[in-house]
Amino acid sequence: MWNKRPEGAPESSEPTSRVAPSITARPEVTPGLPAPKTAVIGPSMNIRGEIRTREELFVDGEVEGVLESQSLLTVGPNGKVKANIKAREVVVFGSVRGNVEAAEKIAIRDHGRVIGDIKTCGISIDDGAYFKGSIDISRPEASATTNSVKSEEPIPAAVV
Repeated sequence: MWNKRPEGAPESSEPTSRVAPSITARPEVTPGLPAPKTAVIGPSMNIRGEIRTREELFVDGEVEGVLESQSLLTVGPNGKVKANIKAREVVVFGSVRGNVEAAEKIAIRDHGRVIGDIKTCGISIDDGAYFKGSIDISRPEASATTNSVKSEEPIPAAVV
């Protein structure tokens, strides 16, 4: 009745009309949940040892040891990390006990906990977050050309 084909029409599994797929730069990301193409340590996982990765890492389970990421490292709301962390960028929704070194920035979100020393270029601590330790704010790494050009001559004092 509704899906009538004309008599003698070939049966086909393909639809008769084609719709162009929509292209999206990046799907919507819910705060506190992993982004697409992110390695995930789930809430039921418990890992002891060293974890090193080049991709984004979302930790929502328990990790003890060393965590290193060349990208974004997110400790989810259920995440409990007892490790020293070294990453380009760190976001904490859960709990971290250990020193954190972030090349770019660290964000401790609402209900996030960090107990340990932090070394980073930028930091954000939300209301409701907990932090105990010291913070060492470093300058962003300068390019190799500015570091390699150093003057041996003293800089003259200003003439008054």
